[in-house]
Amino acid sequence: MAAKTYTVTGMTCGHCVSSVSSEVGKVAGVESVLVDLPTGHVTVNGEGFADEQIREAVDEAGYALVDA
Repeated sequence: MAAKTYTVTGMTCGHCVSSVSSEVGKVAGVESVLVDLPTGHVTVNGEGFADEQIREAVDEAGYALVDA
């Protein structure tokens, strides 16, 4: 299983964390999602997912993925 960490902007509370976790967790190939609210880091574990899929899921949750 591979892990990739992204930075998300705009999250300010537990509801934000829940929304991002839920949307990213729906992406095919994602096995787990860990969101660190203070840093904005979202660590995604799994296989076969693409950065663009994660970006779209974060966008769907109402937040923005920071370009690396």
